Amino acid sequence: MRILLLGGTGFIGGAVVTEALARGHEPVLFTRGRTGSELFPGVSRLTGDRDTGDLTALRAGEWDAVVDLSGYYPAQVAHAMEVLGDRVGRYLFVSSHAVYDRANGPGATEDAPRREPLREADVLDDDTYGRLKVACEDDVLARYGDRATIVRPIKVVGPGDVRDAATYWVRRAARGGRVAVPGSPEQPVQFVDSRDLASLIVTLVEDGRAGAFHAVGPPEPVTLGGVIEACARLAGTTVEPVAVPLGEVPRFFPLTRAPELWDTLRRDGSKAWAAGMPKTPLAETLRDVKAWDDARGRPELPNGLTEGREAELLA
Repeated sequence: MRILLLGGTGFIGGAVVTEALARGHEPVLFTRGRTGSELFPGVSRLTGDRDTGDLTALRAGEWDAVVDLSGYYPAQVAHAMEVLGDRVGRYLFVSSHAVYDRANGPGATEDAPRREPLREADVLDDDTYGRLKVACEDDVLARYGDRATIVRPIKVVGPGDVRDAATYWVRRAARGGRVAVPGSPEQPVQFVDSRDLASLIVTLVEDGRAGAFHAVGPPEPVTLGGVIEACARLAGTTVEPVAVPLGEVPRFFPLTRAPELWDTLRRDGSKAWAAGMPKTPLAETLRDVKAWDDARGRPELPNGLTEGREAELLA
């Protein structure tokens, strides 16, 4: 299959390209051409910029499917659909769990109520991001109907995650001892391995499946304290997770949510698993994150606590 990726050199896009190539497909990347030029030699590339509206490179060609990894605003998605028209067989839109009304309880499925759509915003933030994605989903479904597929990932982790969502805890647990945990070690955690997400995306394209799918994991329910302990087992250390006030740490702390948002970390993934999404064990994901981090030389992390600040909080 010829698969057009709107984006494709970033964290998730790279995993999708790798999976598509492994299955013998022909991915074509549409990017701005500013980064990742060394990635995927031999893979066809088209250059343009959705932010400026330059989709000239997409006005010729046909693809069996398009995977939209970089649609954040309805205008961006509408322009892509207008240019591509019926020269694509399926339109798979990568959305987000942020589309959901936060009042949805544990075990919510893909049919749970979504937030009110938003069509324009000056910035992407907690208030606008999910609502913009709702409007994007609606437009894709209206244009392509049974040829539309929506994938809603939770937090994505894995090798190559420059946001370091899991890397911080892998490194911190390796030092052992008392570990500062913002909020509570009992906080539920949901994330999806990037390779499982990529496999789901390619499978849905291959099978021509319509509808919406949650991309969630790990396969067994886990708490933040459980993740930290799994990281410690990987490193051969022992840890004691210790709760510290959420207000004493940066707002976007790795894998951490306020208690009023805990129910949003208990989505039902059965539909995606039934469709063929793998269930990479937690220990395997953490092991591969550690190997990737070691290979890149363990650079300074953008998020988390310094040793000094953690010691202050634990005291």
